[in-house]
Amino acid sequence: MNSKRPAGFVIRFLASIIDFFIISSLLGIVFYIMNGNYSSEWTNGLTFQLLYTLYLTVLPVLWGGYIIGKRICKIKIKRFNDDENVTILNMIMREVVGKFIVVLATFGLSVIISGLMVIFREDKRGIHDFIGGTYVSRD
Repeated sequence: MNSKRPAGFVIRFLASIIDFFIISSLLGIVFYIMNGNYSSEWTNGLTFQLLYTLYLTVLPVLWGGYIIGKRICKIKIKRFNDDENVTILNMIMREVVGKFIVVLATFGLSVIISGLMVIFREDKRGIHDFIGGTYVSRD
């Protein structure tokens, strides 16, 4: 792991918070235009979760491993084995299977375990990183 510079928990968490606020605000504006009212309760629904998962899955493939929050924090998702840009298969496995399906199947317990793995493992990889064959790198 000599050439890898894995990003730690705090910067990854900060990037996630930035992403959530940006995407929920943008989608909130769209929903406001469509419905004529704004409520933050729509972010608790399945529609938001599916759109957010789609964003997390597709944008890194199109944008060389970045999503908005990661770009701002100067970290990016890379393939673990060869340090190349992620593919759509990497991102489906990471986001859809590793974060969405596994989190549902474990009733959220995998989120806590992944967080601890990112904090304590030398390679800073969580469950979703192992499933997707990825890691998050500092630029």
